[in-house]
Amino acid sequence: MTQPDITLAAPLILRNGMLFKNRLYKAAMDEQLAPHNVPGQALVRLYDTWAKGGAAVLVTGHVMVDRRFAANFDSTVVEDERDLPTLQAWAQAGTQNGTRLFMQLNHPGKQIPKNVNPQPVAPSAVPLSKELAGLFNPPRELAADEIRDIIRRFGQSAHIAEKAGFSGVQIHAAHGYLLSQFLSPHHNRRSDEWGGSLENRMRLLVEIYHEIRRQTSDGFTVALKLNSADFQKGGFSEDESVQVLAKMAELGIDLLEISGGNYESPAMMEGVKDSTRRREAYFLDYAGKARAVIGEVPLVITGGFRSAATMNEALADGSIDMVGMAKPFAVMPDAANRLLDGSLQRIDTPPVRTGVKLIDQKVGGFLELYWYTKQLSLLGAGQLPQPNYSAWRTLWTLVRDGFKKERA
Repeated sequence: MTQPDITLAAPLILRNGMLFKNRLYKAAMDEQLAPHNVPGQALVRLYDTWAKGGAAVLVTGHVMVDRRFAANFDSTVVEDERDLPTLQAWAQAGTQNGTRLFMQLNHPGKQIPKNVNPQPVAPSAVPLSKELAGLFNPPRELAADEIRDIIRRFGQSAHIAEKAGFSGVQIHAAHGYLLSQFLSPHHNRRSDEWGGSLENRMRLLVEIYHEIRRQTSDGFTVALKLNSADFQKGGFSEDESVQVLAKMAELGIDLLEISGGNYESPAMMEGVKDSTRRREAYFLDYAGKARAVIGEVPLVITGGFRSAATMNEALADGSIDMVGMAKPFAVMPDAANRLLDGSLQRIDTPPVRTGVKLIDQKVGGFLELYWYTKQLSLLGAGQLPQPNYSAWRTLWTLVRDGFKKERA
């Protein structure tokens, strides 16, 4: 049954009492605006722009909980209070205009480029696919005491985020990073308490959730980003995903966001069928299954939404509680305001393609991510985005910067 009063403009109140002013949710994008892993004024300017853009919720790009295992040279790391004044400025910028700002916490596991870290870690010593062997080194298996340290680090980073003034944190358990690796029977082949059954494979996520709750106050919001599936043979399945959602809802998670894929099967890098893309919301079919087990926990679907009509329809029929988007906000930072006032009915993000089939097949996903990172760097510098920035220029910059970092 439709609920015509539930539209993009409708407010939403979480179980902990936090108010969202509307149903638009800017999902995480890796800003890469923290040189040497130190956050600076570029992040403050970027989130100042987005907070003025109208979305109810802004989720940061993934923030690393361990400096030794940062996803890249420019990822923000929060493992202690050394950058607290900048974090406070970031939080202040991102929470103006009644906006809620969540810090996404992550450990990349084995998804660290070899020039960034020659010896990544993972639940088991299972390398990424041979197609990615040139970019990522095989990982070593984590020891039990290292797993316990990771749990503590997530809690510590959440504590610092709350102290800085962030509205909450989001645990990143999607897209093939460490928590996603633990959930996957393909990547997690352990025989101890952290592997084997789904209960054991989700233990790290559950323990991290409890640790974050232990180190933060009762009203602090804790959200989760989870794959609907890995779309990978032998990987984390849709049925298992639903079971994890049910468990996290039972434990008291405040907000759930669904995405999908990983570096080996990158649904989050446009790795979806044309028929699915035409239906806009890539993971909407999964939402009904999720809704059946999560009760009243608000659900966000991220991936594919482009038209106001589809967004409002998904909200009205109860499929979702918030509309998650990422890429549109990189090229149109005021997209939320324009959707809400009716001046924008559809957002069409430009395809990032060289036109050379071999190049686009081999590196198209990474090229697209790098193109959007360029847009974020422009916004962070106080400039306008450049939707017509060429794919070839992006490719050249990617090769040039990669070479520089290889030698650094």
